[in-house]
Amino acid sequence: MLNKDIENNALLIVVSAPSGTGKTTLCDSLCLSLSNVHRAVTCTTRVPRADELDGVDYYFLNKHEFLARIQGCEFLENAIVHGNHYGVLKSEVRAKLAEGKDVLLNIDVQGAAAIREAAKDDLVFKIALVTVFLCPPSLDELERRLRGRGDNSEADIIRRLAIAKSEILQKDLFDYTIISGTREADLEAMQKVVQDVRIDRNNR
Repeated sequence: MLNKDIENNALLIVVSAPSGTGKTTLCDSLCLSLSNVHRAVTCTTRVPRADELDGVDYYFLNKHEFLARIQGCEFLENAIVHGNHYGVLKSEVRAKLAEGKDVLLNIDVQGAAAIREAAKDDLVFKIALVTVFLCPPSLDELERRLRGRGDNSEADIIRRLAIAKSEILQKDLFDYTIISGTREADLEAMQKVVQDVRIDRNNR
């Protein structure tokens, strides 16, 4: 299994960005534009919405099940968001890589750091991993985008901007940085990253 995972050159693509930069839109667009790029199904303890299916949208676990998987070191990364647990299973990612599928993870900066750390001790993840930071062109532009949403309070905008400042300081820890422009430009830049990494690894 290990040799197959390594030899097929499938990528584990981690995309991080400050809130409001547009990484979710970028990730959705990348999956639509590149047929071999797939999302990993994430585990969560939150209650499923009416239109969500277990194993398709998320793996829905109760808290006891989730904590047991943490104890078993089954997650590539996990976090608590708005009181609910979320995590990406190593087995989920490994299975897709073994099938030759590129795996895309839309993860915050802290989660990306956890994945980099986990990859140090796992040859499959280490070889497959490529990290990308989507950086706002400026904090003023990020503030404009956050205000343009119309669904953030003033306190929330201030909090998100403060977090963004600390996240931007970590951009050099990523393999690639894309300065966010239009949605089309971001997608084109992201496609080029995938293409360049693919060419580089095929030429090794």
